[in-house]
Amino acid sequence: MKNYILNLAATLFMIGMAQLSFAQDMSAESLLDKAVLASEKGDTTATVEALTQGAAAVENEAKSSTGSLKDKLLTKAGDLKSLIPLASGGKLQSGVLGKAVSAVKMLIGANRISSLLGKGESGLLGNASSLTSNLGLIKAGSSILGSDSQSKLGGLIGEATKSVGALNKKGVAGKLAATTSNKSLSSIVSLVGSAF
Repeated sequence: MKNYILNLAATLFMIGMAQLSFAQDMSAESLLDKAVLASEKGDTTATVEALTQGAAAVENEAKSSTGSLKDKLLTKAGDLKSLIPLASGGKLQSGVLGKAVSAVKMLIGANRISSLLGKGESGLLGNASSLTSNLGLIKAGSSILGSDSQSKLGGLIGEATKSVGALNKKGVAGKLAATTSNKSLSSIVSLVGSAF
């Protein structure tokens, strides 16, 4: 019986460690999407777990960031944490969580872009896929903005997406794309920052 209990304890510990490392492998936005999905299904336990991990991931990312929106991101991580007791009690509406997650996604994307902009040309050149992915995050969260801001942001994202694609090109074409991208990406970061 003693061996059985020890084996069970060891197995549970291993499962716990595997889940922890899996959570660490997932991005903050993936964990938050998981929380929203669980909330929509009415799965309180999964919502709390994913929301707790997601809020911690957002906080860690903000603290280690060099982006200009890190403080706003930290504030939003705090907002997510304040939703955990509501989620635990089954009183968190999925619409409320969805809006909070959309705001965080926009800030994560804009803050990551801001970090790359802070490195100058070297932060942009060769980073087309990262920038495109972060522009996608901003676009995904922009539904919470008013129609004017959403429209303006959509235009800027469209403009940036065109020039970002050329950032992986060598020589003059890449440098030209970096100059063009810098302007539109800076406008996007500024607009997202002013929205919160």
